[in-house]
Amino acid sequence: MSGWAAKRFWKETTVGEADGGFQVLLDGRAVKTPAKSPLVVPSRALAEAMAAEWDVQEDAVDPNAMPVTRMSNSAIDKVSVQHAAVADMLAAYGDSDLLCYRATEPRELVTRQAENWDPILDWAVDSLDVRLKPVAGVMHEAQDAHSVRKLTDLVHSFAPFQLTAFHDLVSMSGSLILAFAVTHKHLDAGAAWELSRLDELWQEELWGKDEEAQELVEKKTKDFALAAWFFAAIGDET
Repeated sequence: MSGWAAKRFWKETTVGEADGGFQVLLDGRAVKTPAKSPLVVPSRALAEAMAAEWDVQEDAVDPNAMPVTRMSNSAIDKVSVQHAAVADMLAAYGDSDLLCYRATEPRELVTRQAENWDPILDWAVDSLDVRLKPVAGVMHEAQDAHSVRKLTDLVHSFAPFQLTAFHDLVSMSGSLILAFAVTHKHLDAGAAWELSRLDELWQEELWGKDEEAQELVEKKTKDFALAAWFFAAIGDET
């Protein structure tokens, strides 16, 4: 059966074990991905979260209200079949990490970036064996080749579900280092997200908040937190 039914047709939503993990059952029938693959996830926590999303659907099934199911579908239908390409795309952030590109003025912003971002770069040296250097301005400067290779290897080591969550952490923050700080539990999602928005927050202090922009910020904040939760909920994926 298709994972995305137009109308609700089932009465009971449950979680069951499957080869390789856990699955959602609708009246005892396993849900499949849009590409018709078995929707099997590596942890019960993920399966229970998906089941909760399916269970609250009423007349029409709304995929936009099912983020855990959507991410799981992506892990199976997209990331697992192009793992190397996704990993390479994310690893490229290591040579242009957000935390490395610093303002040249005003002095207060320069200081704030150094005080907030330098400790995370120092953590990467100790925990990841990665040393990235800050750059003044926006012109690209190549990073240490060993560090770039190390980051690439670390990204490629993620299994598909992990890489799916990691993709969102990196692409939303613009930083491999912040994403690794979250997956290594050095930072929680809220702290990492605030660090990624340091420049934006500076502008808000100067000019105030734009109400329309705030709606998008709130959505991104939730999406970033979901990606962090998703990664943690996977457990020991192999």
